[in-house]
Amino acid sequence: MENKRNFANRFDWTLALILLTFLVISLLAISSAQTSGQYGINYVPKQLQWYVICSVIIGVVMFFEPDQYKKMSWYMYGAGIFLLVLLIFMPEGPGQIGEKINGAKSWFKTPLGNIQPSEFMKTFYILALARLISKHNEVYSFRSVKTDFILLGKIAATLLLPLALIMKQPDLGSALVFFAITAAIVIVAGISWKIILPTLIGAATVGGSLIWMALYMQSFLEKTFGFKPYQFARIYSWLDPYSYSSSDGYHLITSLNAIGSGEIFGKGYRGREVYVAENHTDFIFTVIGEEWGFIGASIVICIFFLLIYHLTKTTLLLKDPFSTYVCAGIIAMITFHVFENIGMTIQLLPITGIPLPFISYGGSSLMGNSLAVGLVFSMRFHYRTYMFTTHDDDD
Repeated sequence: MENKRNFANRFDWTLALILLTFLVISLLAISSAQTSGQYGINYVPKQLQWYVICSVIIGVVMFFEPDQYKKMSWYMYGAGIFLLVLLIFMPEGPGQIGEKINGAKSWFKTPLGNIQPSEFMKTFYILALARLISKHNEVYSFRSVKTDFILLGKIAATLLLPLALIMKQPDLGSALVFFAITAAIVIVAGISWKIILPTLIGAATVGGSLIWMALYMQSFLEKTFGFKPYQFARIYSWLDPYSYSSSDGYHLITSLNAIGSGEIFGKGYRGREVYVAENHTDFIFTVIGEEWGFIGASIVICIFFLLIYHLTKTTLLLKDPFSTYVCAGIIAMITFHVFENIGMTIQLLPITGIPLPFISYGGSSLMGNSLAVGLVFSMRFHYRTYMFTTHDDDD
């Protein structure tokens, strides 16, 4: 009887409505971002094109059941690694397939546009990690500190390869997303807090120490760890952008000016006055803040909260550990993207190349996030039938 439920009852209409809302916001913000005249192309129809492609991706992903993704997870992980390795060997000169953009070799140049494999690797990594943890917990039904350390070792090994390949590009922003995904899945995997808590304290201590040494022990970091001057400049310009207003701090200052000038109600649609470079991609939130003000920006943030809340509700609904881990990783990925992107525009966090999910212009980011959300659609769509069937994990 459950298998005969019609499409309307099985489809996640709430999630679809949230994504449709993001589509409208994205097109309005990108359209307004172009009024400064810094672009020679209209990105609105191109973004709409990417959304159409992403709707197809979601439809295809939703067709398969979660158990099928569980069986395909390592193959998808391997495909992602292959693309990252292939990118290294692509020619990187002007107009070449592996052309460097802003100093990073992170994209394949294709007729459709630039494709960033790391965006897809995030979802592939989530699937592989969920499969690994669910299988480990089946084998070690009796949990102990020893089995938890074994699991952490497996997780570290799974993380190491994509992380090394992404840092080689280099792409610090994407690397941080992988850490966020790992942390979230580790927490929900049931690993003892006797291990997690000291690890978190240690990571916070190391991070704080590095920032302190970057401020007061630059020569030590340069000689010992090979840090470069431009890496220090990023930290200095984040903490005190006005002392670097003509160089590294310029982008952050213009971002703060744009958002601050919007005040409570904003300047109205296409009423922007502050020039912000590349504000249709990573700095799209400056357009929202300046034109729609504190009220409009808060509404956009609330919609993201609604998305995270809905994904969390779906996660709690699922009974299968694999699906739970996948949803937890997707929630962490989207949450970190939102927190980092908005945080960097208001000086809460350092600037990294992380787009605002579903709003910033960019095919790779949009397709990567749609691939992830498509998995949630699949789990919700097949939920009733899936929870009453048995599967052989080793098939």
